Amino acid sequence: MSVFGSLIDQTEVISILKDAVEASRMVDNKSQSMTNTWLFTGPPGSGRSNAAIAFAAALVCKDGGCSKCNDCMSTIIGTHADVELIKTAGLSIKIDEVRELISRASWAPSVANYRVVVMEDADRLTESAANALLKVIEEPGLRTIWLLCAPTLTDVLPTIRSRCRHLSLRTPSTKAIAKLLIERDGVESSTADFVARASGGHIGRARRLATDSTAKENRSNIMKLPFMIKDVSSAFKAAQFLVDAAKADALVDAEKKDEDEISKLKEAWGATGSKLVAGGAKVVKELEKEQKSRSTRMVRDYLDRALLDLSTLYRDVLLVQSNSVDSLINQDLISQINQLAQATKPEQTIRKIEAILKTRRNLAQNAAPLLLIEALMCELR
Repeated sequence: MSVFGSLIDQTEVISILKDAVEASRMVDNKSQSMTNTWLFTGPPGSGRSNAAIAFAAALVCKDGGCSKCNDCMSTIIGTHADVELIKTAGLSIKIDEVRELISRASWAPSVANYRVVVMEDADRLTESAANALLKVIEEPGLRTIWLLCAPTLTDVLPTIRSRCRHLSLRTPSTKAIAKLLIERDGVESSTADFVARASGGHIGRARRLATDSTAKENRSNIMKLPFMIKDVSSAFKAAQFLVDAAKADALVDAEKKDEDEISKLKEAWGATGSKLVAGGAKVVKELEKEQKSRSTRMVRDYLDRALLDLSTLYRDVLLVQSNSVDSLINQDLISQINQLAQATKPEQTIRKIEAILKTRRNLAQNAAPLLLIEALMCELR
């Protein structure tokens, strides 16, 4: 199986990337299939980052992406000498980070034919960082390939996207995701079908729901919240529960990672007991600041995921109100969904869905999470 085997339901994109890899290997390349700057877009879970990493592996692999050689495997895990993988831990990518990246990207490849830079969250570039990046992708080096990823074209500066070849990935079908979970992870058929629908087309989310009992329990608790809201007081309690749960999940995920990072950094700066060499304390403080930013982003990501789950509930309510029950996602809550559908009107359900989507947008704009969720729960009351 090639490195592109990890891309689900993306036949057209895979074909384009394979043609580009072939063109990149030609000595006298006059084909239009290969270019030095690419922009991968697609909804969360569509695999845009996976597509970019697979493409990077194929470009540095001597066999065009066999998935078995050292070049392929080291690219996928992020350790290849000629592949720079930029994963955004914080809320934004700042200009200092981009300047350092540009400097490294200018180096000649050491073992492969190309030096490849994969930026997973190009939509998180600050304006100054995006302008700095623009200067280098206007005239990229002959042996440097830039692979940018973002949710949509509008999330990237027009001046940047106009200089990239655009590939749009679609949300994988429920059937394709379920098939992958059954064949790759040995998930039971009924469970695979449910999590594929519940994930909203997000492959990683589907796998986590299928294999992690804690994730499944968390989702179940979130889905019960709308049925517990009877008045303003219970709406505020539901909001507090949701925010606290997001913070707890973020803390669990971040705690061990933070400790390991601090420990390794201190070791690198020659820590002896509680003392660091000159300049070490400042570097540690900068890392702690980055970790705090990452934790903030993780809380927002968990809340966003919870809001997506809630939107599937009201989607099901609207389907019942429309006498269409063939594609319900939350079959396990069918009795509560029927009660909610009978107690409200379709236009009310639509307003609730719109309120959830509005909250997601505001959350992405760094508004105060608790205030946003409290306002939303009052609207869902």
